[in-house]
Amino acid sequence: MKQQTKLIFGILAFALVIAGAFFTYRHLGSNSIIDDHRPNPNAINEQAPDFTVIDEDGQVVRLSDLRGNPVVLNFWASWCPPCRAEMPEFDQVWSELGGEMRFMMVNLTDGRRETTQIASDYIKGQGFAFPVYYDTQNEASAAYGVSTIPTTLFIDRDGNIVRRVLGQMNEATLRSNIELIH
Repeated sequence: MKQQTKLIFGILAFALVIAGAFFTYRHLGSNSIIDDHRPNPNAINEQAPDFTVIDEDGQVVRLSDLRGNPVVLNFWASWCPPCRAEMPEFDQVWSELGGEMRFMMVNLTDGRRETTQIASDYIKGQGFAFPVYYDTQNEASAAYGVSTIPTTLFIDRDGNIVRRVLGQMNEATLRSNIELIH
């Protein structure tokens, strides 16, 4: 009888740990984290590191090519549920403001789990119109130390990072951060 009681308490404790982990994950996954405390070169109000990516036509594009324009720089992958969840809002805001600022939707293209074809098929299948860039050499994500996706940076006209947001954003959060650079 004593062994059965221990087993029951052990199962209950395990279930509580799993339930706690599940609810913590759901809570953290639904909230954006504004990361204003991180090491250089990504410090707020410092120059955004330059990088090269490939556009949809296979042409090389540099972040520095966009100098003079505010830039929304988003790192994503098609297999990432929070990335997919925020993309319709990015597309909506881009369609409204695309002429006033630049959006760089940078796909983390590792060549295995995420290829240019997989990402392109996803974007076309969803009907998104914003410009997509492919980080096939891991240069852009390395320049910004991206370890969480989605990650979005808001860069002003002078090329300075104004805000970095880790995790999924809703439209209101996206718009409020754009106001900082617009």
